[in-house]
Amino acid sequence: MSNSAAGDGRATAPTPPIEGRPAARGRGRAPGPVRRRAAGLTASGASAALLLTGLVAVGPAATAAPTPDCAAPFPVADLVSGAPVTGLTVSKGTTPQGFTGEVLGVLSDGIAPDLDMIVAELHSPAIDAAGGIWQGMSGSPVYAEDGRLIGAVAYGLAFGSSPVAGITPYEDMQGYLGAAKAAPEVPVGTTLATRIAAETDVTRSEAAQGLQQLPMPVGVGGVDLSRARTAVKAAGGSDLVTADSYRIGRSSGTAAAAGIDTVTAGGNVAAVLSHGDITLAGIGTATSVCGDRVVGFGHPLAFTGKARLGLAAADAVYVQKDPLGVPFKVANLGDLGGTVTDDRLAGIAGTFGASPTPTPVRSTVSYHSRSRTGTTQVLDPSALTDVTLLAGMANHDRVVDGVIGGSETQAWRITGTRSGSPFTLRYADRYQAPADVGSTGAFDLAAVVSTLSSLSTVKITGVTNDVKVSDNGMRHRIVKIQQRTGGKWVDVTGKTAKVRAGKTLVLRTQLLGSDGITRSVFREEFTIPKSLKGKSGMVTVVGGNSFQDEFYGPTSFDGVQKLLSGNLRNDEARLSLKIGSGKSTYSRTRTSDIFTRVVSGQKQLQVRVTS
Repeated sequence: MSNSAAGDGRATAPTPPIEGRPAARGRGRAPGPVRRRAAGLTASGASAALLLTGLVAVGPAATAAPTPDCAAPFPVADLVSGAPVTGLTVSKGTTPQGFTGEVLGVLSDGIAPDLDMIVAELHSPAIDAAGGIWQGMSGSPVYAEDGRLIGAVAYGLAFGSSPVAGITPYEDMQGYLGAAKAAPEVPVGTTLATRIAAETDVTRSEAAQGLQQLPMPVGVGGVDLSRARTAVKAAGGSDLVTADSYRIGRSSGTAAAAGIDTVTAGGNVAAVLSHGDITLAGIGTATSVCGDRVVGFGHPLAFTGKARLGLAAADAVYVQKDPLGVPFKVANLGDLGGTVTDDRLAGIAGTFGASPTPTPVRSTVSYHSRSRTGTTQVLDPSALTDVTLLAGMANHDRVVDGVIGGSETQAWRITGTRSGSPFTLRYADRYQAPADVGSTGAFDLAAVVSTLSSLSTVKITGVTNDVKVSDNGMRHRIVKIQQRTGGKWVDVTGKTAKVRAGKTLVLRTQLLGSDGITRSVFREEFTIPKSLKGKSGMVTVVGGNSFQDEFYGPTSFDGVQKLLSGNLRNDEARLSLKIGSGKSTYSRTRTSDIFTRVVSGQKQLQVRVTS
């Protein structure tokens, strides 16, 4: 065969939509790491601001150990209405600040069977300024007068911002009792609703709406927020980037970053799914530290039971008021310094020390004289698909510095183990788009990672992609098929090519460039067996760029491996010849050499074998 040629995440400007992929097709992966909760006392955003920060540098594990408090639990049975309480939380920086309040009552089995919810009204200059408790206070310890630990702020009123908090008893956090069940909406009885209305600015009808775990909006940095939302929607949806997502800053990545020793009772704490170019983390508040263990949040992050996430410090920038919802804490991640081992109904728990072994996701993007290699360390495999998609787009945007049309080549490598045996999968292709080549080329690799991540026998150990971007957005289109006969080339597109049995069928496919001038061809020859005399058949020539969603099809490792080894590249064309039927069918397939542009279009002709 032969071919011949005749952001920094802070911009506010609107961006064009992602093009080139179907929006409704799913990615065949398990649900994302964070599940949305129904609305009541909302789990305080503390725990649950799930942060997606781009270009966040998480500092090296600190050597200083957190200060333990080894708090003693205060029995819920001894609580009385009106009892004064104190507590600790962070609204800015890393140093806990105090707040005060009083107990309003206890909801028996308010969180789950045998797991009560304590309801209290809390105040401090920061709480009052924000209009109430905020997302990011989850886990904030609340103490009785004698210093014993009552529990952790974890829920807020369903209707919106207020100083009324639902508290998870520390008695239950200490041992992590209770089966993993969906976080409930907690009804507030008539008596307690009347009490809340009498002692706060909340109306009786607002209080009667109940309590629920606070929502988990996703902060997004390092990739434009609107592009991230559009990309994950086009790829089938995500639990991480939603309409509630908001922008956040990035860690300094210097010695000034918050150290793991700042993870103390009332201090910031983070459960990290990934860090680097794209960082995913749930940031909340530590409830108690004892020895090498910490408990926090007062409610689950993803409710996985056993967990293996990174444990990190965090630095609060400020608390953002939200007139239409619940205030939320904006924070940067600090040092990694341990592993979150439990994600339970009553909160998370972790061990200080080593963090989980990460899976690196790397992309090198080159454009003119600029080049950058971006790396994200993925600690939780459930985040691999989203990180692969968004990290590729983020690095592309950073290097190209604009949403442009053009073309690019990609060369992937995915390493891992299958049933304990190592594997390496490779693939290369070319992509073209008139307006946004960066997003058009981002989906296929993410789709393959999604499929592999969903397989119980497969563990991915590394993902790399080498991307070379060009302003040249030219493409080829298949325009005709010619037959060599009688010493000349004859156009047989959509017609019938006749060939004598035992002779050679010579075909040439012509491709026309999108400029209307450039032409390319590829030629194929087939020796037709004498046994096919009198038979008829069909020739089809198709360009690889005519297929857009082939990477969403495989559901097994063998299926992925077969696709990557035999898939028609976007810059190739394939000719298929089929003559006859049944056992005597003559079938041949030929693939062109790689062109310098993507190839679109399809043409056919009939073939008749004569005597």
